[in-house]
Amino acid sequence: MKSYRKELFFNIPARRGLVNITPQVEAAVRESGVKEGLVLVNAMNITASVFINDDESGLHHDFEVWLEGLAPEKPYSRYRHNGFEDNGDAHLKRTVMGREVVVAITDGRLDFGTWEQIFYYEFDGKRQKHALIKIIGE
Repeated sequence: MKSYRKELFFNIPARRGLVNITPQVEAAVRESGVKEGLVLVNAMNITASVFINDDESGLHHDFEVWLEGLAPEKPYSRYRHNGFEDNGDAHLKRTVMGREVVVAITDGRLDFGTWEQIFYYEFDGKRQKHALIKIIGE
């Protein structure tokens, strides 16, 4: 069985930002040489998410509005965690959106459903963060 590891690095200039990382994951699958297996992609920071959904701008806007309604950034005083850093909302948003995805690899390609794409969603940006790609298979 083959194993392949790659890290993706991000420096989102705003506090929040959404990045379609499907092309980078597809490239890692090609680099790995795995034809049949699995790829795990996970956020390596506790204030970011990796998830699968449609790459449609209206939906991206809806995520932002919905998440801000669930866990508003301000006032910072609403979160006890904010005694350490002002990112309590980011931790909650990550919990809702998830940490990782696993996708099947079939015949050397990501085995997606219609419209599926992989996204990295940063909730506490303005500094370097990263995600892990781990591929196993034959």
